[in-house]
Amino acid sequence: MPTPQKIRKAVFPAAGMGTRFLPATKATPKEMLCLVDKPLIQYGVEEAVAAGCTEIIIVTGRGKTTMEDHFDRSPELEASLEAKNKTALLEIARSVSKLAKITYTRQSEPLGLGHAVLMAKEIVGNEPFCVLLPDDIVDAEPGCMKQMVDAFAEVQSSILGSEVVEGPAISAYGCLDCNPHPTNSRLLDVKGMVEKPKFEDAPSPNAIIGRYILTPRIFEMIEGITPGAGGELQLTDAIKALLQHEKVYGFSYEGKRHDAGDKQGFLRATVELGIKHASCGESFRAWLKEQTF
Repeated sequence: MPTPQKIRKAVFPAAGMGTRFLPATKATPKEMLCLVDKPLIQYGVEEAVAAGCTEIIIVTGRGKTTMEDHFDRSPELEASLEAKNKTALLEIARSVSKLAKITYTRQSEPLGLGHAVLMAKEIVGNEPFCVLLPDDIVDAEPGCMKQMVDAFAEVQSSILGSEVVEGPAISAYGCLDCNPHPTNSRLLDVKGMVEKPKFEDAPSPNAIIGRYILTPRIFEMIEGITPGAGGELQLTDAIKALLQHEKVYGFSYEGKRHDAGDKQGFLRATVELGIKHASCGESFRAWLKEQTF
């Protein structure tokens, strides 16, 4: 029996232009937009670290250097906080730079999610890895990726995070053609997938969300597919090709996902995470109850 592999590396595609949030994203990366007191990408990095990942690979693009600054040390800020004896804030500032080893690689052109993942090939190497889309904030305990990593320990195959989307809204997602797993109620045996199907053509209500665990063979599959709409390399096309060679599973996680890449979803996430926040949640909830709007 081969030695079971562990997930050590997490890839964050973060080279997109964030046009849905213009003008805020004209000079600020979408991934650095703040939910309560943390940028979007930090929620994902913390989730990956909690799942056991020790190396974070962020695929960046032009104008994204503030992400690097955020996860780096800031000696001037630390010195100022220390001089003012603001020890709690000092620990918060230092903790961000200690989360994990973070490596950056550039995607020179916006050629799709598959292409962004391919940019991490040399850093990932020949081992399974996870992919987290910073737009998707999953409020869960344990975290969504930790749940998926535990499932990977059992099946040692690629796993796609999934949630049930009822009705016509399924047409906004990649959709799984799948069967229930015979022994694990959280797993789905994937037969295929359809990208943004019409409601009447959707093979199931099981949508793919922005959480993946992939075997290294995915890189070969990405290199072998042809560009789709807009000249982009679609990760779903590569996963469909992967299905011809090995098993792929869906995973029905426990938790609540917020689509923070959408204005409506971002606002809802701000409210729901705000009322749970340790320092301001109670007073914010009380204020909300007083409002008539």
